Amino acid sequence: MRKSLKYNLYMILLLVILIFKGIPSFAQNIDSLKLELNNAKNDTTKLSVLLELVENISDDNVWPIYNKQMLELSEKLIKNNNELIQKKGKKCLADAYNNIGFMYNNQGDIPNALDYFGKSLKLQEELGYKQGIAELLSNIGVIYYLQNELEKALDFYLKSLKLREEIGDKNAIANSLSNIGNLFYTQKNMSRALYYSDRSLKLQEEIGDKEGMAYSLNNLGTIYFYKNNIEDALGVYYRSKQIREEIGDEQGVAASQHNIATAYLKLAAQKGSKTINKKHLAMALSNADSSLLISKKLGFPANIRNAERLLSRIDSLRGNFSEAFEHYKQYIFYRDSITNEGTRKASIKNQLKYEFDKKEAVINEQQEKERAVAKEKDRFQQIIIISVIVGLLVVMLFAAFIFRTLKVTRHQKLIIEEKQKEILDSIHYAKRIQTSLLPTEKYIEKSLAQLNK
Repeated sequence: MRKSLKYNLYMILLLVILIFKGIPSFAQNIDSLKLELNNAKNDTTKLSVLLELVENISDDNVWPIYNKQMLELSEKLIKNNNELIQKKGKKCLADAYNNIGFMYNNQGDIPNALDYFGKSLKLQEELGYKQGIAELLSNIGVIYYLQNELEKALDFYLKSLKLREEIGDKNAIANSLSNIGNLFYTQKNMSRALYYSDRSLKLQEEIGDKEGMAYSLNNLGTIYFYKNNIEDALGVYYRSKQIREEIGDEQGVAASQHNIATAYLKLAAQKGSKTINKKHLAMALSNADSSLLISKKLGFPANIRNAERLLSRIDSLRGNFSEAFEHYKQYIFYRDSITNEGTRKASIKNQLKYEFDKKEAVINEQQEKERAVAKEKDRFQQIIIISVIVGLLVVMLFAAFIFRTLKVTRHQKLIIEEKQKEILDSIHYAKRIQTSLLPTEKYIEKSLAQLNK
């Protein structure tokens, strides 16, 4: 059963079989299970074989098909009158629900992941199966942690830890301790983060849990990084990466490469340094590129988001601003698909919906990208059209303003000319009146002559 979001248990099982039996015997085991499924005469035997197939097949194109068959057969058996058959059907149905929740979570479909984990948890509680309950509580806690709902996540983590301590499952206890340590790191409570991470690592070393060791080492590296002890952080990150490569944990390798890239980026642009360390910057770019490549191959939105954001920062520091902008746009897309309010209300299903057929999923993803590109082109064209229209309106308004100004000026000129004409006419009229009223020069001389006489 694909129980843990932090540990892919089927990969460990696969490695053990490959080491002790070899690849041919493993393939023969799968073939024999398929043959046994075809020859099974009753439903309970079929259900047991289907569970084994789901546990043993690592191909993500194949095991979900058997998981779906297990789901359908389990739903049939829980209606059986025999109590033991009902119980077996309910247990396998819980496992099938958990597996589906695991798939949806890996694809970033948070609402469906929580829905199926909740269904599985309800069945496990009805059965009283503590190990299954603890595992589901942990899985739900991880989802809330990824959604940054830390108080809810801690509540589920602590409940899971309590059950695991009651059972005495050291591997699972170490997993819980690691998760809690990581959560306290997120809350910047470094003392408690270090306490839980160190406890987890010691327990994992005791039981030889390499995948758990890699995860705890990664947590310790983040604590060193936060304390600005970058060299120690790098050393721990490389140890974690090496273990993950050994056990074939590709998702873990991608996470380690992301952390290594972050550490080198910190060294490349340390505070107080006047120049960028190109060697460290190149190491940051190389590891970030590898992390993005693996994350896209696996199709985990959270890892893709982290890698895109880191590459945007690296390219910006390199002066490659066009590439930095492209990475930043991709970061925004994946960030919003995981953390926005719409995601919590199930709108993410329309963006990153998991399909059992990987080819169909690839086609859908490509179509989504093409739609995004087309939408961006349409938006750009709309901006251009609006800009042209606005420009034309401005020109027209300016022309109208000039025309109106000229019209007003001409009108004012006519008024002034008319006023000037009226004034001149008045002056001439007054002069004529004045001339008509004043005595003539001859009349004055004649009058003076008469007075002299």
